[in-house]
Amino acid sequence: MTPLTETVLFVFSLVALGYLAGLTGYLKPASGEGISEFAVNVAMPLLLFQTMVKSDFHGVTPWSLWGAYFAAAAITWAAGHLVMTRLFGRDARAGIVGGVSSAYSNVVLLGAPFILGIFGASGFEVLSLLVSVHLPIMMMASIVLFEMFGRGSGETVHPLRVIKSFLRRLFINPLIIGILAGLAWRLTGAPLPDLVERLVDTLADTAGPVALFAMGLSLRRFGISGNIRPALALSGLKLFLMPALVLVFVWLLGLPPLTAKVAVVAAALPSGINSYLIAVQFNTGQALASNQMTLATASAVVTTSFWLTVVIHVFG
Repeated sequence: MTPLTETVLFVFSLVALGYLAGLTGYLKPASGEGISEFAVNVAMPLLLFQTMVKSDFHGVTPWSLWGAYFAAAAITWAAGHLVMTRLFGRDARAGIVGGVSSAYSNVVLLGAPFILGIFGASGFEVLSLLVSVHLPIMMMASIVLFEMFGRGSGETVHPLRVIKSFLRRLFINPLIIGILAGLAWRLTGAPLPDLVERLVDTLADTAGPVALFAMGLSLRRFGISGNIRPALALSGLKLFLMPALVLVFVWLLGLPPLTAKVAVVAAALPSGINSYLIAVQFNTGQALASNQMTLATASAVVTTSFWLTVVIHVFG
């Protein structure tokens, strides 16, 4: 077994263990929620804080990275919307759920430990640059579309309400707080006190395995219930169209090999829980988002290995 294959299997084995713990009743649903909250609210923010403080970002090209990734995300989002509305005859709100399910990669719970395991700390530095804008951009797009389609056809879009909602959600997000706090400390130029550094490092080191286990528990909680054909179609867009588009864009823009590889692999990650939460907010497509997230994550065991092989062949 190659180290690459072993790492992929290790990552998804932790997800599977979390799923089995929920399936067998070994852990109660409340335990899953608590583990997920710890991963998202404590461990991951501290990992991002640690990365912002300690990392060397020289040589990374964020504007080209962001342009390539989000151009692909926009195209894939539009494709998911069209698939739901034109092919499956759903309404515009369900189309938005389809779009976000097709384009919203699980760059935190799955992406962070996966990229760390495959590309190490240097790869995670690149991913951190993506995470820092991924949440705000995708959040803003979701809020705008919710304002347009989620409040009834008789209501108009209020820009101030959109901005207020966006800023409120942005600055209470623990991941954004971790990134901003890390950047603020970095600007001071001061080293972390030994005790603080030890605490941060200890909790940050738990982020990867805890996040993967929590994700498995979440998949068990949501499960699969109907909408198989549209969920499979959206999963195909997420797992194949989006990484293929990113691959083309990073190659055309001439991004450095490591940056290009991380961008493609991040795009190839399955959808996360945010697509389901948006569906809940719209009060439509909850089963669709849940099914797509579960099916895409199960399929990603194979598809991420495929894309890793492709990027290593293309970029070395």
